[in-house]
Amino acid sequence: MKKTHYSELWCSSPRFWGGLTFLAFIILLGLGATYYMEHQGHWVTGMSNQVVWGLPHVFAIFMIVAASGALNVASIGSVFGGPMYKPLGRFSALLAIGLLAGGLMVLVLDLGRPDRLVVAMTTFNLKSIFTWNILLYTGFFVIVGLYIWTMIDRKVNKYYQVTGYLAFFWRLVLTTGTGSIFGFLVAREAYDAAILAPMFIIMSFSFGLAFFIITLISAYWWAGRTLGELRLAKLKHLLGVFVGAVLYFSMVYHLTNLYITQHHGVERFILLDGGVYSLMFWLGHVLIGSIIPLFLIYSPAFASSRFAIGAASVLVLMGGFLQLYVIVIGGQAFPMNMFPGKEVVTSEFLDGVVASYIPTTAEGLLGIAGIAVAMTMVAVGSRMLKVLPENLEDPKDLEHA
Repeated sequence: MKKTHYSELWCSSPRFWGGLTFLAFIILLGLGATYYMEHQGHWVTGMSNQVVWGLPHVFAIFMIVAASGALNVASIGSVFGGPMYKPLGRFSALLAIGLLAGGLMVLVLDLGRPDRLVVAMTTFNLKSIFTWNILLYTGFFVIVGLYIWTMIDRKVNKYYQVTGYLAFFWRLVLTTGTGSIFGFLVAREAYDAAILAPMFIIMSFSFGLAFFIITLISAYWWAGRTLGELRLAKLKHLLGVFVGAVLYFSMVYHLTNLYITQHHGVERFILLDGGVYSLMFWLGHVLIGSIIPLFLIYSPAFASSRFAIGAASVLVLMGGFLQLYVIVIGGQAFPMNMFPGKEVVTSEFLDGVVASYIPTTAEGLLGIAGIAVAMTMVAVGSRMLKVLPENLEDPKDLEHA
């Protein structure tokens, strides 16, 4: 097996600098939207007392979950010893850090008082899953940073395997914590389910790998380097497994709720009577995010199509985003059952009314800016660090790896 040579992404082409300029423009728009919402107040957003987590939270959770999954390629190389994936480990870890940073940026700027983040970082309530998530996010940056260091620096390469295992288990715990935020919210019928934690883990595998495939293809296109078909084919088939697993977990989650009589109302809302939420679930999550990508991945007609791989990855991300939108926004829009099992007591304050939420342009710009921050960090990091192999041709001795 040939030794892999890494180098910085020294790319002076207009498409590289043009891409960075475009990303910087999007980030400036996002900062402008944040300034607008910060100084006008959240009344200019679509959020309310009923829907307190809006579109920026969907973006943030989407990127945080994807960050964990983006590290999966590195884990396959170090923990499971996959020689086809090991050369991609450095780039995988860099993408994971970038996605988490972008997601947390959106989350912090959507708090309404970002300056009070210091309170959350210095005052800990260990009974709160949010406190544990702060610790998990911080630990992720440190551990994955050390992971990249052990892959780049020969002097500390002996710790590569140890940090690889640590990063693997840490990211599983991190995604479990993110899923548990919803699983522990017993007041919301759409959230109260233990299966949400493992479902978020498999969602992270799918979203993260889709992000990885798109950024890998883009990076090698920018740099004009060779990216072999065999590696892409293996990544494509792995993505198909994860997409199918997400669809399976989603099916189990909804079938379980349908079995529980108490949850029939929220299931009817999500699956049938939810209007835009039902449309997003069936057209977005099931069709766009699952069935069409699986067809593009496994259809013999697209077996050698690089465009089909990229298109499938984009559709997986679109469908995954809409799936999270249904979980986060749809779960809040459904009316709360204030006194389960008790005689119904109602008031005129929106009792039993589906909450209205229409995302605003400012919220969307903030969320898109988070993705732009992540991609900028990946592009700049690839230019400064030796994370990309100079050549990813398909060696014959790895065809059956």
